[in-house]
Amino acid sequence: MWLLDANMDVHFVVLLAELGISCDTAGKCGWKTLSNGDLVAAAMANGLLCLATSDRLFGESASRSE
Repeated sequence: MWLLDANMDVHFVVLLAELGISCDTAGKCGWKTLSNGDLVAAAMANGLLCLATSDRLFGESASRSE
């Protein structure tokens, strides 16, 4: 399952479903306010395989999170 970050258009859920990809949003999971590092941790703990974001510095900020 994929996860869309809070900054992604929720309409991508429908598009991904049409492509056979199950997807959820950070908002629907209750993770809309998590920092990038905490969001990655929550996604991994819940078995999500991919996180889609439009945050250009996501990886950098997530790696600095504790």
